[in-house]
Amino acid sequence: MDHDKVNQFMERMVADLAATDAAGSVVIGHRLGLYRALAEGPATPAEFAERTGCHPRYLTEWLRGQAAGGYADYDPLTGRFSLTEEQAFCLADPAGPNVPAAFLISLGMLRAEPRITEAFRTGAGVGWHEHDEDVFVGCDAFFRPGYAAALVPNWIPALDGVEAKLGTGARVADVGCGLGSSSLILAEAYPRTAVAGFDYHAESVALAREKAAESGLADRVTFEVATAHTFTGTGYDLVTMFDCLHDMGDPLGAARRVRRALAPDGTWLLVEPFAADRVEENFTPVGRLYYSASTFLCVPNGLSQEGGHALGAQAGEAAVRAVTAEAGFTRFRRAAQTPFNLVYEVRP
Repeated sequence: MDHDKVNQFMERMVADLAATDAAGSVVIGHRLGLYRALAEGPATPAEFAERTGCHPRYLTEWLRGQAAGGYADYDPLTGRFSLTEEQAFCLADPAGPNVPAAFLISLGMLRAEPRITEAFRTGAGVGWHEHDEDVFVGCDAFFRPGYAAALVPNWIPALDGVEAKLGTGARVADVGCGLGSSSLILAEAYPRTAVAGFDYHAESVALAREKAAESGLADRVTFEVATAHTFTGTGYDLVTMFDCLHDMGDPLGAARRVRRALAPDGTWLLVEPFAADRVEENFTPVGRLYYSASTFLCVPNGLSQEGGHALGAQAGEAAVRAVTAEAGFTRFRRAAQTPFNLVYEVRP
C-alpha cells in the first residue's frame, strides 16, 4: 500500500466531508438572510448580532466557518468578517447565481436517503412529488437566475426563426415547468406571446399560479397539472423543456407527444444538463454533482413512472438525439451550451 496515496485520498475526503457539513450552514445563512446582512459591510460577531437580531455565539461559529470555507473574508486586525463583491454577488445578490439555493436542493434530497437506500435494494422508484419541499423550491430558486441570464439573450436567438415568432405573437407550451419561472421569463420578454405551463406536480403548479398572479402575467400565462404525455393543446410554435426530459419514465413517449403538439414549422427547445457521451469525460466536478443529484432525484423519479426508463442527468447528446429521432423528429442540433447545460433545437 502506498501511504502517500492514502493520505492524498484522505485529504480529498476531508475536503468533501467539510463541504458536506457546511451545506447546513449555507442554508441557515440563506434562510436567516445572513449573507444579505453581511453584504451590508464588515462586522464583528457582536456587531453582526445587533444587525441581524441573532444570537452572537451562534453567529461567531457561523462566521468563522464561512471564512474557513472561503465564503467570507476575515480581518484579524479588526476581528471583522465581510463579503467580497464576488462573494456577495454569488451568495446575497438577487440578480446573482443564488448559490445557497443549490445547497437547499442538496439538503432537501438527502432527507430521502432512507427511501433511496431501500430503492437500491428493490429497484422501486421514488417520485419527484415524494421529496421534501426544499427540493422543489430550491430547484426553482437555483435554476431561475441561469434561465433569466441566458434564455432570452442567448438561447432563443440561437433558434432558427423563433425569436421573430415570439416577438409577433406565438403559442408556447412549457412542459415540466415546475414553479413556472421559465414560463414567466418568456412571457415577460415577449408581451404578444401566450405561454401554457404544464407540470405533473400539483404543489408546484399552485405556486406557479401564485407567481403569475403576483407578476401581473396571469392573463397570458396559464398553468395546468399535466404530464409530458397528457399536456393539452396542439399547433404550438414552441415547446420548451428545461432540465426535465431525463427525469421522465418514458422520454420517448414524451417526445412523441411533443411532436404531435407542435405546428408543422414549430420548434422544440430542449435544455438538458451538460454531459459528454463518453462516461469517463463526465468525471469532473460538474459531472460528479449531476451524478449525485441523478442518484437521488432523476433516476428514482424515472423509475417511479410508467415506462420505467431512466436517462439520468448525464445521458449525453447521443442518447437524447436517439430519443428525438425515434419519436419522428428529423432535425436536431446543439444550438448553445453553458458549463451546466446543453441547449438543443429539435424540429419535425
